Formats: sequence, C-alpha cells, structure tokens
Amino acid sequence: MKRTILFDTETTGLDPLKGDRVIEIAALELIGDLPTGRSFRVLIDPERDVPEEASRVHGFTRADLEGKPKFAEVAPEFLEFIGKDPLIAHNARFDFGFLNAELARARLPELDMGRMVDTLDMARERFPGMPNSLDALCRRFSIDLSERTTHNALLDCRLLAAVYLELTGGRQRGLSLSVDEGGGGIATYTYVRPTGHVCVRVRPDTAELEAHQAFVSRLSEPLWLG
Repeated sequence: MKRTILFDTETTGLDPLKGDRVIEIAALELIGDLPTGRSFRVLIDPERDVPEEASRVHGFTRADLEGKPKFAEVAPEFLEFIGKDPLIAHNARFDFGFLNAELARARLPELDMGRMVDTLDMARERFPGMPNSLDALCRRFSIDLSERTTHNALLDCRLLAAVYLELTGGRQRGLSLSVDEGGGGIATYTYVRPTGHVCVRVRPDTAELEAHQAFVSRLSEPLWLG
C-alpha cells in the first residue's frame, strides 16, 4: 500500500535566508493514509540564539537546545526515515524551505519539491475564504486540541494526521470496509451463514392484532389499503 510521510518543523524564526534555523523535526509514517505508529523526532542545536517571540510559539529556549545534535548529525537518520516517499505538511513550502536550507548548509541533496503534499492548499480548496490553520481545521473536524498549549512538532504531526484523513475522505474511506490484500490495520468482515438455518415465524396474538388494527384506523388513506 501507499507509504507517505507526514512531518513538521519548529524553527528560530520565519526566514531561513536571514539565518533562522530548524530546532525540531518530527515525522510520522502513514500507510494507506493511516498512521502505523512509526515516528521520528529530534531536537537540534541551531547554533544561534532563539528569539523570545519564537520561544513563545514553540516553548523552547536556547538552554533547552544546548548539547543537542547539530542538523548535519541527524540528517542521515531523517533522510533514511522519509525515504523517497511523498512528504505531507501544513504550509509545506515553509517546512521544505527550512529543510532545504539546512540540507544545503550540510552539503546534502535538497528535497524534491515534487514530493510535497500541502494540506493548507487542500484545505483552502475545500474551504475557500475560511480560516484554515491547523487549529481551525481541528475545531472544524472536532479533533481534540486539549494537549496543544504550544507548537510541538510531534503533537502537530498527530493532529495533522487526523486532519489529513478528514481532508482525503473522512474516518470511513469510501463505502467498503475491505482493504487491499495485505491488510493495513483495518478489519475486513466476512459473513458466514450458519448451517442448519431454521426460519422462525412470528405470529401476533389477538391483543397485538387489535392494537395494530386500532393504529391503522387512525391513518388517513393508507396506501396499502387503496
């Protein structure tokens, strides 16, 4: 079945071209658009300060990141986890821009933009003119936001996985409960008729017949008596 990777980043600011850096990467593996339980998450030393306004968003300070690995040290494991599969993110151009800036700095191949799946674009197409932030979409789809006090990349990935499922068809994908051969974690139901099946006839008693007749008499021109 189709494998995709849903990911998110936290950063020191908004513009990698002005020196802002990635401080957290999280990713979830999806098979058939459903989480498998496999995930990747790492905190990164940005090798610079973390502005106070950024800390208010994601909750990390410079002290929290001291001693963490540099991006170049974690990049091989991240690239192995994501493989060559499509990459899903909310406002994906932001995350791709930061990761490609970090990869270029580490002299590693950049991510192909053709792999990008942007749930913000999907939401804007489905809900034009409406708020389409991750919080807004969670509220629209009745997804629990109680744990989201600050931006946390792994929690945001889990929330976005639920949003992505809704954007691509909802909690029940189509009308069938069966899945492709190989499973994928969704049950397939098969009905087997019991042997020796006996037809049971229900015969109403006199009181039930009288009650039914009284009910029918109150109907105005019932079709089956016309």
